[in-house]
Amino acid sequence: MELNCVIIDDEPQAVELIKNYISRTPYLTLVAGYTDSVEGLSKITETPPDVLFLDIQMPDLNGMELSKMVPKHTKIIFTTAFKQYAFESYDVSATDYLLKPISYAKFLKATQKCLEWFEMKESAEQSAAATPPPQPPQNTTSDIFVKSDGMMVRVNLSQLLYVCGLKDYVKFVMQPPTKPIITLMTMKSLEEILLPYGFMRINRSYIVAIDKIKSVDKNDCIYIGDEIIHVTDVYRNDVFKKLFAISS
Repeated sequence: MELNCVIIDDEPQAVELIKNYISRTPYLTLVAGYTDSVEGLSKITETPPDVLFLDIQMPDLNGMELSKMVPKHTKIIFTTAFKQYAFESYDVSATDYLLKPISYAKFLKATQKCLEWFEMKESAEQSAAATPPPQPPQNTTSDIFVKSDGMMVRVNLSQLLYVCGLKDYVKFVMQPPTKPIITLMTMKSLEEILLPYGFMRINRSYIVAIDKIKSVDKNDCIYIGDEIIHVTDVYRNDVFKKLFAISS
């Protein structure tokens, strides 16, 4: 699989660095690089890339503003010299956040996340067929069944860490060594199923198992499994009400 990439950064040197990294990465193909954010937005609106490397602090139209106008198909990787923007990137569901100066190793790790998402999406599309969404279990066992890779797969909720929304699909991330499971359904329908079993939604893209949370830091970031997931303002009150109720 090859991913088409566009770069938007007002620093020509930064554009050249990302171009060089793209040329060294077999699954990436450079479409264009722009130092003018308005021109870049115009071009990607006409022909959406798979991956957008996007600077945040730019004249005329900054990266945060631009990211809200990016076509849904496109995965965003922010590239910036300013650490304070890291948490804002969660609100626009960015795939990753790279702090300048960017090493090739960190670049590669971020782009592999995009590649994994597109590969899972392709696999799910190939195996997806019309099927009713999974229903809450009718017995006392904490399992549900979902369709994945052409078969009905059991999801043991006691082993489920969190669920990540991938547009029309969701990914169930389990405790290792169980591999993630991806299926065609919406976060809203899944939220209704999971909430009675000790799960809660913490932002637009994540539902987490309350009993698997390791800690919550002062920046409203939840540590669970190997992930750090930000609690957005929309869900903050409900999340902390539940956490305080459990701890009291």
